[in-house]
Amino acid sequence: MVYAIDASVYIFRAWFSMPDTMVDDNNDPVNAMYGFTRFIGDFLESANPDLVAVAFDQSLGSCFRNDIYPEYKANRDPAPVELKRQFLRCQQVVSALGLADFSEARFEADDLIGTVITRMRADGVAGTIVSCDKDMVQLLRDGDVMWDYAGNRRVGYHDVPGQYGVRPEQMIDYLALAGDAVDNIPGVRGVGPKTASALLAHFNSLDALYADLGSVAQLSFRGAKTMAGKLEEHRDKAFLSRELSTIHCDVPVNTSVAVLKRRAPDLGTLHHLYDQAGFGTALRRQAERIADKFDASRL
Repeated sequence: MVYAIDASVYIFRAWFSMPDTMVDDNNDPVNAMYGFTRFIGDFLESANPDLVAVAFDQSLGSCFRNDIYPEYKANRDPAPVELKRQFLRCQQVVSALGLADFSEARFEADDLIGTVITRMRADGVAGTIVSCDKDMVQLLRDGDVMWDYAGNRRVGYHDVPGQYGVRPEQMIDYLALAGDAVDNIPGVRGVGPKTASALLAHFNSLDALYADLGSVAQLSFRGAKTMAGKLEEHRDKAFLSRELSTIHCDVPVNTSVAVLKRRAPDLGTLHHLYDQAGFGTALRRQAERIADKFDASRL
């Protein structure tokens, strides 16, 4: 099993949930770093994984999707300098813990995770995606799991229809129709989640739907008689939204087993990072437990 962690989700969660009074000797905030480090330590203690990839978002504003659609994620405020600085410190912690970390200027964490999961699957290794981002559902295949660690909720391939109303393979087309306000993906105006699910339940895919718009009026959901007109009017937006929603699984990074294999934690570097941040003893003791468990599990 390979674990692919969406680091940004947990860094942002810590940024908003931990007090901003947590600062180092230079008065720089370390709240996101502390919360993320605690999360990654708890994860390693509970899962004790062999193969791990931690993906960071470096591409805010510079992703290839912004070239296609400049308004992509334009509804989000830019990450403040204080948070960007903590992203780098979180990467340093991940590396010192012996985990492979990935970031790319032109690709998002989703694409890096998709690349890891897809390549490992080709080698017969199932994946656990540690995230709560519904976009990631499109990556799941039989044997894979999406694990919302903070919410303690796991969704497997066969659980997805009950959770989202579509199969994992349909999630891209679902987002193409319903859009995604979080990422500023437009979708088709007038199509909500229930309507998108109903359309895909009947037509199976976006291509099949647009190949047979004349049949939409015969469906039984509310507004079916006028839906074909809306779909035709926003055809370009639908296919644009599908392109924006598609996770790319061919990012040119090395995701070999040798790279993803956990290494022993570097306690000296970790203690130095914690000294710089002004952290107390709790995270140090956890790092020592992780190192002991790592050694013991491999004897």
